Amino acid sequence: MRGQGARLFASRLMLGACLLSVLAGCDMAPRYKPATFIYPDNWQGGGVMQPAGGANTMLDQRWWTVLGDPELNALEEQAMRLNPDLQAQAEAFLQARDLAMEAKSKLYPQIGGMAGGAKYKGSDHRLWRGAGSTGPMYMSSEQYSGTATWEPDFWSAIRNKTRMAKQNVQERAADYAAARLSLQAELASDYVLLRGLDAQDAVYRDSIRYYKTAVQITNMRLSGAIAPGMDVSRAEAQLYATQAQETDILTQRDVVEHAIAILVNQAPAAFHIAPVDRLGFVQGPLPVALPSTLLERRPDIVAAERRMAQANRAIGVSRAAFYPHITFNAMTGFMDNGFDLASLSNSMYQFGAQALLPLFQGGLRRADLQRSWSQYREKEDLYRSTVLDAFKEVEDGLTRVNRLKVQVGQQSSAVDAAVRTQGMTMALYTGGLTNYLDVVVAQVAALNARIALVQTCTRAVQSRVELIRALGGGWSRQQLPQGDSVLMPFKPLQYSNLRQAPAAGGISTVRDPASLDLSAGTKTRARLDSRATHR
Repeated sequence: MRGQGARLFASRLMLGACLLSVLAGCDMAPRYKPATFIYPDNWQGGGVMQPAGGANTMLDQRWWTVLGDPELNALEEQAMRLNPDLQAQAEAFLQARDLAMEAKSKLYPQIGGMAGGAKYKGSDHRLWRGAGSTGPMYMSSEQYSGTATWEPDFWSAIRNKTRMAKQNVQERAADYAAARLSLQAELASDYVLLRGLDAQDAVYRDSIRYYKTAVQITNMRLSGAIAPGMDVSRAEAQLYATQAQETDILTQRDVVEHAIAILVNQAPAAFHIAPVDRLGFVQGPLPVALPSTLLERRPDIVAAERRMAQANRAIGVSRAAFYPHITFNAMTGFMDNGFDLASLSNSMYQFGAQALLPLFQGGLRRADLQRSWSQYREKEDLYRSTVLDAFKEVEDGLTRVNRLKVQVGQQSSAVDAAVRTQGMTMALYTGGLTNYLDVVVAQVAALNARIALVQTCTRAVQSRVELIRALGGGWSRQQLPQGDSVLMPFKPLQYSNLRQAPAAGGISTVRDPASLDLSAGTKTRARLDSRATHR
């Protein structure tokens, strides 16, 4: 009989273990399957992007180097190390990792210890203490105990919350990549604009020299009584108006330079980039990209997809609320009125299990479940919207790159014609064969054509920057943190050096000491000035 009892106990134990394993595998979240889109047959912009593979479709992560400007390269590297907004995004990523670790900790038993002691004295005249009573006046109590609580995750509510937290970490990593790409593109675009303003200033300075010569010529002709004073006035008005336009360009340049200073963590008052006379950016071909891979390379699209995945897991958490909430707890220890605790007679223990199933809550759980489904569909709609916006930005970038390339050629021809007209008109005026009004008209046309050419060339380079940003800037989904690196911002038994976490997904929160130096030190300014001198 004793053997049969043992076998019966073993079979029940095995049955219970099997039941627990089956319950532990219950996942209430629906199967996650991101939406599959039907892509367009081709990109209408043409040229840069194609619908079929075969070519290298990866952008370099240091994509700004394709512009061939060493100053821009140095500024981009400085911004990646020191920009405060980007560092704040890295801290948000670390906080998401810690929240993921907090969610995962609920899967394990929560164990604690307690020790305490107290001593009490009663009053001789307390209620119901009679005269001559020999009852105790003093009492002491010392106790030591340990507690353990565990919630078996039968319905995967905790595991789904943990998965949501992990997906949130990946979302934060994608947000960091999007912020970094935005910073890189903004800095590159501002730098291109700065160099465009430099080139415009060079055009204005050249025109001002030409107009000063024109003033001298009109004064000479006025002195010889072969030209009216109106010619001098017209020449001077043209000169002063152009000088005012140059001053406006210098103002715009200062403002753009201040914006660049902030992006590279420098105080504008101490930051300066030496001007140049022309746009010297390399106009090489851009890599080919495929519509089907755009969803893997845009960090904003990946972040939207991770939000959709979290909403899918939230449905499982809402479903789990319909099932019993089970908790096991235990406590054991010793208690005595002195320090003689090492005795079984002074021991104490408590253990139990609790199952809680709300029977009526006025539709609370159903409302939460329905809201979870609606939130999932909302995230799915926003994901599709993000994808459409990405296609639009790429198509816009393709159009601008191709159209501006043609426009630059057309504007160059216009400049050649306007400069020839200006020279011929001035020669005719010097020979007394035309009036100065024709000269002014030719000068205005030539200046406007040259300025328009510089502006078009600047926009052409900026459109390349925007297209690269629209293509993801060399980032890919494979760079998202995976596995334990997401949920373990510290080692299992680490209790020191918790101010920083090891890098994950290439994102580090370790500050560069140079981030506290906002003075753009003399060495930095000298390096930038020397590079500009040798261009």
